[in-house]
Amino acid sequence: MSAIYVILPGDVDDPAVPSGGNTYDRRMCDGLTAAGLDVHEIAVGGSWPRPDTEARAVLGHLLSALPTGSAVLLDGLVACGVPEVIVPQARRLSLSLSVLVHLPLADETGLPPALAAELDALERETLHAASSVIATSEWAARRLIRHHGLAPHRVHAVTPGVDRAPLSIGTDGMSRLVCVANVTPRKGQGVLAQALETVADLRWTCECVGGIRRETKYVERLREHRLGARFTLTGPRSGQALATTYHTADLLVLPSRAETFGMVVTEALSRGVPVLTTDVDALPDTVGVAPDGSVPGMLVPGDDVEALGSALRRWLTDADLRKRLRTSAQLRRDTLTGWDDTARRIAEVLQRQEAAA
Repeated sequence: MSAIYVILPGDVDDPAVPSGGNTYDRRMCDGLTAAGLDVHEIAVGGSWPRPDTEARAVLGHLLSALPTGSAVLLDGLVACGVPEVIVPQARRLSLSLSVLVHLPLADETGLPPALAAELDALERETLHAASSVIATSEWAARRLIRHHGLAPHRVHAVTPGVDRAPLSIGTDGMSRLVCVANVTPRKGQGVLAQALETVADLRWTCECVGGIRRETKYVERLREHRLGARFTLTGPRSGQALATTYHTADLLVLPSRAETFGMVVTEALSRGVPVLTTDVDALPDTVGVAPDGSVPGMLVPGDDVEALGSALRRWLTDADLRKRLRTSAQLRRDTLTGWDDTARRIAEVLQRQEAAA
């Protein structure tokens, strides 16, 4: 196929602000390039999805400079909040503009209702103008179709891949809990801290690994918990440091309030680490089942301190349960697909789009 222009957020490769969306974008671009496609990455700085006038103008200029008929794939964080820039270019580019939606804009936890409604309307306008929309899970694809009234044949689910990794050695098989997620209300670290207080009589440590963009009141409250050194916010990690975190983990805990996939779940399972997460959105599908039909983790309702605390107590006191979950996680590990499969499926969407243009 012809050249592919991929429009990315300006911080896509910034190690200080890791995210599932940035990881997906980077591995997708690398995979498409490795497959022999002519990929042109264009990173655009700005406070997306609500950029200032200058960032909007830069994005508009970049898109207008692309030849008519170009295959363009935009990260939804950049595209979905600025339909006044995207819609005219989608018409000019003649059915060759795709949008990759990692998280619907209005789904970010804690947004004022008026702002959420505004972002939702902007996103709907953008997605209706795109020739195709890529979501990161089947659940997310169904939600976009239903919520925004999109034609099902224009929405494609392409799940993230995961790298094969050595089996985790853990610690004592029980007490080292890790939560890998940016520190935001949507990821639920506050719920986790409260749940851990209910099992303070048991032996455990919990390390929260993830980016902290600024010292919000949410972060301040987390730092003021009563758990001492047993519950820590260690900031972002990547590469070998993150791999070591997983390698010494006994249980991954992800208490998210919303999740369109949950890449850290498969990152843990690829190492045979069981998971404790919520039953919201795409997470049950991401946890999945092992070939023997067992579930490699525990699912609890979202935003439920009591249920999360009860599940933690079961994990910490029931050796048979821990053994079953570890066995299931190791079996589930063998069913996970890699990033080459993700890139191949993205390429198929873009190739069909080019053929239809």
